[in-house]
Amino acid sequence: MKEIKDLYDHFLNSDGVSTDTREELTGKIFFSLSGENFDGNKFARTALKNGASLAIVDDEAYCINNNYFLVDNALETLQALATHHRINTSAIILGITGSNGKTTTKELIYEVLSNEYSVIATRGNLNNHIGVPLTLLNIKQDTQIAIIEMGANHIGEINKLCEMAKPDLGLITNIGKAHLEGFGSYEGVIIAKNELYNYLKSKNGSILLNNDDKLLAELAKGLKKSTYGCDGADVEGKIINSFPYLNIEWRNNGLVTHCNSRIYGDYNFSNILAAITAGVYFNINHKVINSAIEGYVSSNNRSQLVSTSTNKIILDAYNANPFSMEEAIESFAKCELKSPWILLGDMFELGEYALEEHQSIVNKLNHCNFSNVILLGKEFAKTTNNHFKTFKTTNEVIKYLKSNRIENSNILIKGSRGMKMEDIIQVL
Repeated sequence: MKEIKDLYDHFLNSDGVSTDTREELTGKIFFSLSGENFDGNKFARTALKNGASLAIVDDEAYCINNNYFLVDNALETLQALATHHRINTSAIILGITGSNGKTTTKELIYEVLSNEYSVIATRGNLNNHIGVPLTLLNIKQDTQIAIIEMGANHIGEINKLCEMAKPDLGLITNIGKAHLEGFGSYEGVIIAKNELYNYLKSKNGSILLNNDDKLLAELAKGLKKSTYGCDGADVEGKIINSFPYLNIEWRNNGLVTHCNSRIYGDYNFSNILAAITAGVYFNINHKVINSAIEGYVSSNNRSQLVSTSTNKIILDAYNANPFSMEEAIESFAKCELKSPWILLGDMFELGEYALEEHQSIVNKLNHCNFSNVILLGKEFAKTTNNHFKTFKTTNEVIKYLKSNRIENSNILIKGSRGMKMEDIIQVL
């Protein structure tokens, strides 16, 4: 496509690309992406005024001089440019997807690999049809490995991201009940996540596999793999202690290594092993791998330990789905902490399964014999056998806690991002 080749020449002589006029734009190509409620073309002039070298627009009315580059569809052009760039790079692409743990695993792997290689990785959770091409276009001439996080909430989206990124190596962290509204069912989630494996099978690629996950092991048949797990894997591990942070032992080729991480939660054990296995796959020394894992500190409301003047808080409020919420409750129960409290917020994107899955969480709380529980959101409010305090808004919870103080307690906070559970910390 001549249009892409011409644009690629511009790209190679630019300082990168952007879709946001609030960013530093000097020397960058600006893509005027439009959404449901805005026309991105209207921002092209501002982008050029702020230093962009070229503005990609898909409305002829805005193409007023040679500083504008007219295309049929700005988003599709961004994706095509990213694919063209991927084809012209020698970097090894590691694609990561899964229902939970994608971002933590990606960050851990980055910490390990960047000690020995020139590595780039998806920023934050920019893992969709816009974020993936932006990440691919960050690959430089000297980049050796690119870690591409792939998110989806509909069947077919992972495959499309694979066609763009063309991964050489893949990792599925797990497959659970997430985005059921978009996928239609748990079976739909399996089909969608398996698109990464299917792509790699068609390209003779390789994977990093959690050998303890029977579903993943079944789906991975026929793939070249490096495995991790508790037994019978290339990298074997076990949990020594899980509170306040995970202390594990791992083994590879007869060598036993102890790792004292700064990561909370049993559910992060497999994420740590995945990062270790990535290091082993790329022939990094075990001491370097261990140092990278031990130096990693989670952020952005993901499994963070927060201490206030009166309480210790486990803040895991970046996102939530039935799978991750059950794991968080089980991990918290295993800690057998003094004066435990649990504050949970609604799980989003469950569609027709919303009541069933929120009821399942209430049942789990009862099964684990938790009594000090606050539930937040309209979905939890619909559940039965719910003898817990239930509120519909975060402000209601904050108001309640101001007059009913929790002190000298250990508190788990978890909920979907939109619930803004982190705001509650101010009264704890």
